[in-house]
Amino acid sequence: MARHFICSADGGSRGNPGPAAFGAVVSENGKILHELYETIGIETNNVAEYSGLLAALRKVNEIDPTATVEVHMDSKLVVEQMSGRWQIKHPGMRVLAKDARDAHDPSLVTYKWIPRDQNSHADRLANKALDGETSTPAAPLQKNFLTERLVSGEKPTIIYFIRHGETILTPERRFSGAGGSDPELSDIGIAQAKQVAAEIAARKPDILIASPMVRTRQTAEEIAKATGLEIRYDESWVECAFGEWDGLTVTDVQKLYPNEWRAWVSDTSFAPQGGESYEQVFARITAPLGDLAIDYPGKTIVVVSHNVVVKAVACEIMNVPIETFFHIDVAPCSITTAHIYPSDGLRVLKSLSERSTIGLTQSHQ
Repeated sequence: MARHFICSADGGSRGNPGPAAFGAVVSENGKILHELYETIGIETNNVAEYSGLLAALRKVNEIDPTATVEVHMDSKLVVEQMSGRWQIKHPGMRVLAKDARDAHDPSLVTYKWIPRDQNSHADRLANKALDGETSTPAAPLQKNFLTERLVSGEKPTIIYFIRHGETILTPERRFSGAGGSDPELSDIGIAQAKQVAAEIAARKPDILIASPMVRTRQTAEEIAKATGLEIRYDESWVECAFGEWDGLTVTDVQKLYPNEWRAWVSDTSFAPQGGESYEQVFARITAPLGDLAIDYPGKTIVVVSHNVVVKAVACEIMNVPIETFFHIDVAPCSITTAHIYPSDGLRVLKSLSERSTIGLTQSHQ
């Protein structure tokens, strides 16, 4: 009977790119056989994650090339790409994916995405490798990477993430997510959209992308009028789904679902019934965010999206713990600006929830 292994793998970069390492665990019948961890020099998070996968598959193949393997990772990007559901656009990622397929017969390997907190063993090993490399914080290297990029004169891909304008539900802070009532902009929301459209037009973007939900469509339409750009709708940027909470106020949820509410405000893996967790939102925006720099190198892009999504983007850009999400608020029709350098994927947050300086004064935080 063929042997069956469970492998968990992870990787991380302190700086993205920066000092990087991977961690991987190979188990059989609930018993840990191997803990693998190693630094890999200066690399990105994605390279480190693929490196953890590669190390695990090579170890399994070394033990038994006929064994079946179930790979657990919290990287939605790697899981979806290796499962064949997402295209691999980045040339470097294609090479790593091929190496992983060559490491062990791909017909014997299945992939499963797991929340980050369930992958703590592999993550701990990656950090163990990094801590063994240096006893001093690696953060100063991030500044050096940016300085090098600025000195080089490389033109980044500039992305303006716009939260849509107000709807009738916004002032009361009612939950309004994907799969819900999908309200239109209010009169105030339309005015906010016109204002941010004038601001964006002055910045001369090349590409306009929007979530296809009604409020983001309407906001994007005002930007299209001001810029002359065609709107490209993309489901990747829809709002978090709030399930049975949709349409309720915070007070409603606190009264009706007290235990679930406490979990939601403290646990990024919790999802309301029929909805998404924050971790699931983070996972689904990771690949589309990277694709923007790959598909439109050096261009200026506008992405009209939603509150939860823009906060997730800000955390992803800064490479900070997902819990940082709880400390960010994004105003309607505000601008959050990111630069991504195509040569190595270095990401820089330039502004967060920036208000337009042109036209009307927005009325709602």
